[in-house]
Amino acid sequence: MQSSELVPRVVVGVDGSPASRAALRWAVRHAGMVDGAVEAVYVWDTPSARGWSGPAADTDFDLEQARERFAQEVRAVIPGEPPPRLRERLVQGDPSEALIQASEGAELLVVGRRGIGGFARAMLGSVSQRCAQHAACPVVVVRQEKETAH
Repeated sequence: MQSSELVPRVVVGVDGSPASRAALRWAVRHAGMVDGAVEAVYVWDTPSARGWSGPAADTDFDLEQARERFAQEVRAVIPGEPPPRLRERLVQGDPSEALIQASEGAELLVVGRRGIGGFARAMLGSVSQRCAQHAACPVVVVRQEKETAH
């Protein structure tokens, strides 16, 4: 291979929900089958940035919290050595907009069926629905895995 552009890129949204963990597992398996790369995207926002809830929050503190949550989510799904072609991307902003933008040039965009909610634009439709309607590539929507009784 001469260029990383020849490697299929699978973008996956990670938000801390069980469905996003299932989506990350699915994306890693799929990328392994197509000899591709996984770009895990975790979108964060400052809680008071969009609302009237009070003075602006400490964005450095919020960014550090987002980094820690992202790392925990990836380790929860991939506890050992991460795949060599796993790229982690932390983005501030609206989740659906960030994922739609990340879908440019990707082979697939993978999202979980249910997120953790609480996004400012949730009333306009779910992140997975907006991604399915507007992504620049095919979208795979992964349902939360059912827990098995032991």
